Amino acid sequence: MKTTVLHRRQPNSLCPERRGAAVVEFALTAPIFLMLILGVVEIGTVLDTSNKLETAVRTGCRLASTDWVTVVPEGASLNSKIESDILNYLQAVGIPKEHVVIDIVGAEGALEGQPFDLNDPDNEHGLFKVTATIPYEHVGTFSSKYMTQRDVSASLVFRSGRVNLFQ
Repeated sequence: MKTTVLHRRQPNSLCPERRGAAVVEFALTAPIFLMLILGVVEIGTVLDTSNKLETAVRTGCRLASTDWVTVVPEGASLNSKIESDILNYLQAVGIPKEHVVIDIVGAEGALEGQPFDLNDPDNEHGLFKVTATIPYEHVGTFSSKYMTQRDVSASLVFRSGRVNLFQ
């Protein structure tokens, strides 16, 4: 009977020419993986900002669709009250309000794209559009030369009216 002796190989002696391959593979894939992760973080930040802008615009516009006479201070316009409410909401959720631009314009007929005065009785029951815009560089996590001329914005169209929920 013949006996065979099996030798165990040491882990370092498996393939001497593969030594350092893991370091090279990591060096090649780590930057790509890191850019992918940072891109996901940046997209998440922009989507979060867009969602906050849309919520602020919706909250501000809702005032124009209700009986706002008791809410707006004497001598103030509804347009300025809506703008103030939107800016205060954005400041409260962490968006710098000094960089936000708010436009209230008509959304139908001859008034489309023109400034819309919500206090004007002729504009009652008319469609208006509120847009809040902030430059990307003021909300982005990382500075990017590709996004410097971009804006994050949200806009909604509402109907002006005075619905009184309480009699």
